[in-house]
Amino acid sequence: MSLPYLISWNLTKRCNLKCDHCYLDASELSGTDLIDHQKAEEIIDQIAGLNDKAMLVLTGGEPLLRDDLPEIISHASGKGLTVVLGTNATLLDAEMAMRLKSAGLAGAGLSIDSVTKEKHDALRGVDGCFDTAMRGIDILKSASIPFQIQFTITRENRRELDAVAELAKKSGALALNLFFLVCTGRGQEMTDLNADEYEETLREIALLQARYESGIMIRARCAPHFLRVLKEMPSETGIGAGTVSPWAQTSGCIAGRGYLRISPEGYVTPCPYMPPPADSEDNLNKSSLSDIWFNSKLFKKLRAPSYEGKCSECEHQKLCGGCRARALGSGNTVMGSDPWCAHEPRPGPAPVSAENTASDALWSDEAKERLEKAPAFVREMIKDGVEQYARAIGAEIITPELMAKLKERTGR
Repeated sequence: MSLPYLISWNLTKRCNLKCDHCYLDASELSGTDLIDHQKAEEIIDQIAGLNDKAMLVLTGGEPLLRDDLPEIISHASGKGLTVVLGTNATLLDAEMAMRLKSAGLAGAGLSIDSVTKEKHDALRGVDGCFDTAMRGIDILKSASIPFQIQFTITRENRRELDAVAELAKKSGALALNLFFLVCTGRGQEMTDLNADEYEETLREIALLQARYESGIMIRARCAPHFLRVLKEMPSETGIGAGTVSPWAQTSGCIAGRGYLRISPEGYVTPCPYMPPPADSEDNLNKSSLSDIWFNSKLFKKLRAPSYEGKCSECEHQKLCGGCRARALGSGNTVMGSDPWCAHEPRPGPAPVSAENTASDALWSDEAKERLEKAPAFVREMIKDGVEQYARAIGAEIITPELMAKLKERTGR
């Protein structure tokens, strides 16, 4: 059984902004965080005990509202974890940036939801927050903290993809992560894309990746359908599942397989968009993180999926598997059909089970050795991406030459 290589932790529910799409419904500046500093260090020890090579994303709310944030980062980085910050960057100043860097912060992801300040401010509920976020970018660069830009796609901003890619490239961001809205928290009240708009936007992202491939990494997030969309791209575009590096691709949903989230209340869920049920026992005040990861009924179900509806008939189960949070949020079961998928399964034999997402491709000894040299916290993501690429192009054996070709294309 794999270990979690990516862990997102909502350190606080407090926030200085009032974003329309917030999955936590966070907005209060005052209040007491339910996980105090001592408990936070205990949780970090449990994370490191489970996988001390994982990437830990500290987010909120707004994590900069926690006075002990540098100490939390220092404790986590001292345990071997790669620590990054998810922030709106509006509260960042030069002194704090240097404290975070000295504590061991490896990078930051900051949110920009429009290239137009008026639209960004409206989506985030506070006038002037676009300018302070852009100032935050300059502060991160001055402190030599690598950063990525996070852009949540809505019906209101979906035509800005080219513009935000150019903004991200010019700002010096390592990557642009394009997140698709999952309607939870305050996001339930937003106008969501429909399935056809979702498909169209994924095709636009594929074209965008091809244009910016040598300049900035552009990735679709919360979009397990992306590889299937790549396979279906018209041949005249020159784009397909074998033309975009897996380092820039998404993969099938990793919730519960390589990813977990810790809520401000200490609940452990497979992803941030799956709120804990009222009777959930998956809480760090009741159980250890290791016990939840290995024994939670929900986590086990996600690792050995038995899909329902059209997902159970789909020939793209291994590449995709659908978004389990959207299936759950639509009133379906967690294994139900993803309402954002416009694909209709092709008639034919029943698809091969997606259980454990096993790969048909074989790794040569030399390729395995090369994979082991990748940082531990991204190794599983790279492995999944390479195996999906191999399936897409019909390669039966993964070789160092195949991996080198992909790396040469992206420079990564």
